[in-house]
Amino acid sequence: MSRTKPNWPLITETNPKSPISEAYRILRTNIDFSNLEEEIRTLMVTSTKMNEGKSTTSANIAVTYAQSNKRVLLIDADMRKPTQHQLFRVSNQIGLTSVLSNQKEWETAIQATSVSGLSILPAGPVPPNPSEMLASKRMDQLLEKMKEHYDIIIVDTPPIMVVTDAQIVASKSDGVVLVIDSGTVKKEVAIKAKASLEHVKARILGVVLNKIKRSSSEGYLYYYQ
Repeated sequence: MSRTKPNWPLITETNPKSPISEAYRILRTNIDFSNLEEEIRTLMVTSTKMNEGKSTTSANIAVTYAQSNKRVLLIDADMRKPTQHQLFRVSNQIGLTSVLSNQKEWETAIQATSVSGLSILPAGPVPPNPSEMLASKRMDQLLEKMKEHYDIIIVDTPPIMVVTDAQIVASKSDGVVLVIDSGTVKKEVAIKAKASLEHVKARILGVVLNKIKRSSSEGYLYYYQ
């Protein structure tokens, strides 16, 4: 996406006719047509490192799906540094960690957003064992249950090169989108990130090159793998 930052990260909601919003819609379409034989029901979004824009990308993809009349659930699985509750201005007191630790049922943890058709399951309180929680059978059961209630589930995870959480979630997802900062990430790092995903047999749908200067791009680039 463009290096020009919007005043509000959810530009697809606040300015749906902007070029950047159109870029997110094109990204959504590319995801939908990445495999016509198998529908994408669980989509994981990650990056190579922090501050590449994975959470903003996750949120805006979720908004565009909701705008296309899909029932969407956005899960913040970045338990160590959650941000989705801030983007959507909802409480983070109860969330994914509360459900996975059997403290709360999912019905009480999921919250509505200002976007029609889009619900969010925030990360919740920071747990001592994020990786173990994400690898648990409870997480598997939660994802399967959510498929009964939502058309697509989008999962925001920590960066793939920082902790193992993203690899764990990738192995449970139908597809993965990797967000890369075009100005700071070296080719070698991107290759290692891709290899880490392939190691768990993740299905990489494509790569989003983020923060591209408008003079050299319409706003973003999306590559099929």
